[in-house]
Amino acid sequence: MTAAPPAAAASAPASETVFARLKDEILTAVLAGGEMISEGEVAERFGVSRTPVREAFLRLEAAGYLRLYPKRGALVEPVHPGEADDVYEARQLLESHAAERLARETDDLLRDLVAELRSLVAAQEVALDDADLDTYTELDLRFHHRIVEAAGNPLLVGFHTTLRERQARLVATALRGGRRVPSEVGRLFVSGHAALVEAISHRDPADFRAVLARHLADSRGDARSGTAL
Repeated sequence: MTAAPPAAAASAPASETVFARLKDEILTAVLAGGEMISEGEVAERFGVSRTPVREAFLRLEAAGYLRLYPKRGALVEPVHPGEADDVYEARQLLESHAAERLARETDDLLRDLVAELRSLVAAQEVALDDADLDTYTELDLRFHHRIVEAAGNPLLVGFHTTLRERQARLVATALRGGRRVPSEVGRLFVSGHAALVEAISHRDPADFRAVLARHLADSRGDARSGTAL
């Protein structure tokens, strides 16, 4: 195997770091949709050369988060009309399928999962009481992802990870919009999570599907007004 040139080897870690940090800023809406950024500004802010920034920009463009303009910089892609609908439709399919698989799992697995999910719901309530919306958002995403993980299909888990990222950006954009009191929205969704846990505990995928449909319909309506969770 031919060794990588020293320059390429040296730039790889910096490129990964820049990519991860920029992606996080986009997903958390620190970098808002429609904002222009430049290689020079990012390089100075992160204390790196332009080469790893350029590499990170290319990867983020391939992922659909940036649009590059030669000699001008990069535009952070806005959340596109219809994206929330696409995300929620995919989540309805994936999470309902997970509930069907979980209904056939062992008593031990289901008991442990239900206990874990109830713990996440309780932690969400605490986060709302503390007005810790960052923690609340992470718990919201973890709750849904844990259901898919427990169902045991690694391909669907990978797809749901992508959906989590899209969902995280919708949530962050909504919270930064501030058009409704976030804690009120959050409590509505916590009650939905509790109902989902009950459906899982009773091995009732039909009830889970119906509760999830209502849960996501509320999310979809909030997304259209700029306040999705």
